[in-house]
Amino acid sequence: MKAIILAGGRGKRLRPVTDYIPKPLVPIKNIPIIEWQLKYLKKFGVDEVIICTGYKQEMVESYLDVKKTGIKIRYSVEKNPLGTGGAIKKAGKMIKEKSFFVINGDTITNIDLKKLSKKQNSIASIELQTKFGILETRGDKIINFKEKKEVSDTWMNAGIYHLEKSILKDLPDKGDIEKTVFPDYAKKGKLNIVKFKNVKWHSIDSFKDMEECALEVEKIIK
Repeated sequence: MKAIILAGGRGKRLRPVTDYIPKPLVPIKNIPIIEWQLKYLKKFGVDEVIICTGYKQEMVESYLDVKKTGIKIRYSVEKNPLGTGGAIKKAGKMIKEKSFFVINGDTITNIDLKKLSKKQNSIASIELQTKFGILETRGDKIINFKEKKEVSDTWMNAGIYHLEKSILKDLPDKGDIEKTVFPDYAKKGKLNIVKFKNVKWHSIDSFKDMEECALEVEKIIK
């Protein structure tokens, strides 16, 4: 199985660290995000990865060139940002198989890719996570207060997809898949969801995210 990692972003919220290194090389427990992701993908039988790079792409390549990951790595370099849709379209042309996985370059998780692979053009989803307290109310009274938690039966995009190669023809040369093809496919009944409960999932978008992920990353990706 093949996978695309969307790792070309600037990572502005992680400045000043990302002024010096690209986001894929930001360390979690002393290991770069991209290396954790490769371990995760290998665990589920992925044997080749295409990494979409842009900002400081030469640093990503130099780092991985000396690592023994056990996975064939190729690169799809964006001279200018293409958005998620454009990046997938460009990288997808390098894949011969009928389907492939896509994962956002800042996602650390233990979502079961074998389960996701059973549905074509599918989005891995988890119950909505909120950083704020949840209020349960009756009229104008608060009857219960809960700290940040998952919101039951409300599903969010986990940033991991299983896509048919035929989707490439519908993707924009520049633009986000989440704003173009996904809404269109959803209206036409061509987009599937695979729901995951009780999984570990982190999107590394702040220093707090890094700290929280570091506490359990070795348990998430063994």
